[in-house]
Amino acid sequence: MTRTLGITILLVLLAACGSSPRSNYYLLTTDVSEAPRGDSPSLGIGPIAIPDYLNRNGMVYSREGNQLSVSSTDRWAEPLDSGIKRTLAVNLASQLNTQDIRYFPWDTDKAPDYGVSVNLLQLDANHQRALIAAEWKVFHPASGKAVARRISTLEQPLPSGALEVQQIAPAYSQLLTQLSRLISDAIEADLASSAKN
Repeated sequence: MTRTLGITILLVLLAACGSSPRSNYYLLTTDVSEAPRGDSPSLGIGPIAIPDYLNRNGMVYSREGNQLSVSSTDRWAEPLDSGIKRTLAVNLASQLNTQDIRYFPWDTDKAPDYGVSVNLLQLDANHQRALIAAEWKVFHPASGKAVARRISTLEQPLPSGALEVQQIAPAYSQLLTQLSRLISDAIEADLASSAKN
């Protein structure tokens, strides 16, 4: 009797383990149609800082009020800060037509022409929109001189109705493309100003 009961419990536990929900993995993507062909200016990407509440595998998004949902089945396929760094690097390389991309920390003896650092203040999605708020800086690593330093807040509308988790990664990707454009515009403005002097 005891042995039969033990086997039954074991079978129930095994069945429960076998029916756990499948995890879905998401990547941030870039908006690049053509590979860059130039090698100037050289860009250094990083550091990228994200809030602690986003530093997890499960996707985080808003509920009502100040509540957050942390998904146990919808996950980032890579650490979020690494995904943001990769996405910004590919976007900026394409927008500035350069293949010379370096990641922080770079060799101080071979500092890039421009450094780009980003401090992510907010990255969020709800049933209406996705939002990014970031403090970003473009600087000359050799001298430490800042070219531009701003806090930018960008929004991406989402389809009406309840938020579907699969909408989050594409919306964040579009926001990062917009952020990349603001950064590349600052670099292009500095390059144009330097060419005049």
